Amino acid sequence: MTAPLGIVMLVHADFDRAAQVARHWAAAGCPVVIHVDRRVRRADHAAFARALSDVDHILFSPRFRCEWGTWGLVAAAQAASEVMLARFPGLAHVYLASGACLPLRPVQELIDYLAERPKTDFIESATTSEVPWTVGGLHEERFTLSFPFSWKRQRKLFDGYVELQRKLGRRRRLPAGLVPHMGSQWWCLTRQTLSAILQDPERDTYDRYFRRVWIPDESYFQTLARLHSRRIESRSLTLSKFDYQGKPHIFYDDHLQLLRRSDCFVARKIWPRADRLYDAFLTDPVHAMKRAEPNPGKIDRLFAKAVERRTRGRPGLYMQSRFPREGRENGVTAGPYSVFQGFAELFEDFEGWLGRTTGARVHGHLFAPQRAEFAEAAHIVVGALSDSAALRDANPRAFLTNLIWNTRGERQCFQFGPRDNQKINWTIAKDSNAQISVVTGAWALPLFQSNRDFGELRAEAARLQAIEAEQLKVLRSPWTKARVRIWSMAEFVEAPMEPLQTILSEIGSRHPVRLSEAPRMTDLDGFGQFLQQLKNQGMHPYLMGDFPAGAPAPRRSPQPPRKPYVVR
Repeated sequence: MTAPLGIVMLVHADFDRAAQVARHWAAAGCPVVIHVDRRVRRADHAAFARALSDVDHILFSPRFRCEWGTWGLVAAAQAASEVMLARFPGLAHVYLASGACLPLRPVQELIDYLAERPKTDFIESATTSEVPWTVGGLHEERFTLSFPFSWKRQRKLFDGYVELQRKLGRRRRLPAGLVPHMGSQWWCLTRQTLSAILQDPERDTYDRYFRRVWIPDESYFQTLARLHSRRIESRSLTLSKFDYQGKPHIFYDDHLQLLRRSDCFVARKIWPRADRLYDAFLTDPVHAMKRAEPNPGKIDRLFAKAVERRTRGRPGLYMQSRFPREGRENGVTAGPYSVFQGFAELFEDFEGWLGRTTGARVHGHLFAPQRAEFAEAAHIVVGALSDSAALRDANPRAFLTNLIWNTRGERQCFQFGPRDNQKINWTIAKDSNAQISVVTGAWALPLFQSNRDFGELRAEAARLQAIEAEQLKVLRSPWTKARVRIWSMAEFVEAPMEPLQTILSEIGSRHPVRLSEAPRMTDLDGFGQFLQQLKNQGMHPYLMGDFPAGAPAPRRSPQPPRKPYVVR
């Protein structure tokens, strides 16, 4: 039989699909030589051979044990290629494929494409310094160390022997004239190049060397092709994509349009039960046909996005499949939010004023001891988040990240203070999405306005001040990524307009105009004397700043005058 293209298939499972694809190649006039993994049971191999015995130009080669990363895969390709070259002398090219490969375009298009490039070898071949995809920490060492043990079955022996060779300083000598190259296992070589590799007088030397190279199927033909080829195009005609762990992506039925868009001749790895793909590409040549240069780059963006989604996830989303370790999350939360400490105590109806001014969703103390104080006194908010303190405190971080994720597109603001659950401090501090505004010492205002026994007030003030002092250490830590602004209470009440304007500008107010008045401030008459009494009782309230005992309280913002109206 005279044919321009021969197909070598490496098969180890899913024999019904492999037989279907082999018949497809053969129907287009391509001889096929199949290597079946020696680990396959004899009965299964015999049944597979009988199923294809009616096609004269489908042959089987001697069998070798094939295991990932070992010499068996190279030996299998050598044996099948030798059968191909011996039985079919008229070949121009030999294409190496697997049982999981699927032709995406009519085979005649591939034959015509290769006929226009009769002296070109299509094999990915790059030096180790130029290969970005190696996984596992072994680059040049895969050629200078020896690997007699299986990486999958004998991992401890594999790792131990590698470390031993490193300590002993062992380096294998490369055969003279060889420059190691690496690339995809799946190639298409001219008859001249393939026969030169298999009939090289130094083949025994090369084979002995590559038997102890790690993953030789990605380097044997890739290296020797450089010695014998007239013209190499360093690319594979087979579309194969790999994830960040070096494992091949599997194509399913819903990848049909994606594969068509690639314009590639062959793709792997196809899920064996992807009936829609096999039906479309093997029995529907009209729709499969698209005469164009193979361009896997058309879909590279989608695979790059898939790898990024798998490794980094979406900002602020914690999925069970990729729950990150500390510091490995892709952003603590999904969007910007604001935390206010001391403002609700210092201003009357601060939450309502802030909501009206900015259009943001303004909550009370989300981490208050009794319950999460959602806006509008809601008990459950979007995402089925409950105001239950017990549920919230079981995982405060998840509570916050869920709230921000479920309300994407709407700015969230909430109050915080030393009375609240402090376990959330580091989460907020290390979140670059957080905008934290703190008026220190404002927690003393509810104490000042209460009628509790002064001894109790003093003890509570000391407790709250100690808590806030520890929180301020967190907010001032070099590890803090949030945008933090801190004012003492005395500093803030002296000139509140400028800080408020800055805060609102960062949030983005509904009507971005210059503020003419602040929200109404709480009555501070007598607050200085209250602080002095605390000092007299032995407690030093230093976080409020300097409030002289006899100084008049800051003037409260008056209520705006009502506009006159005419009664008719």
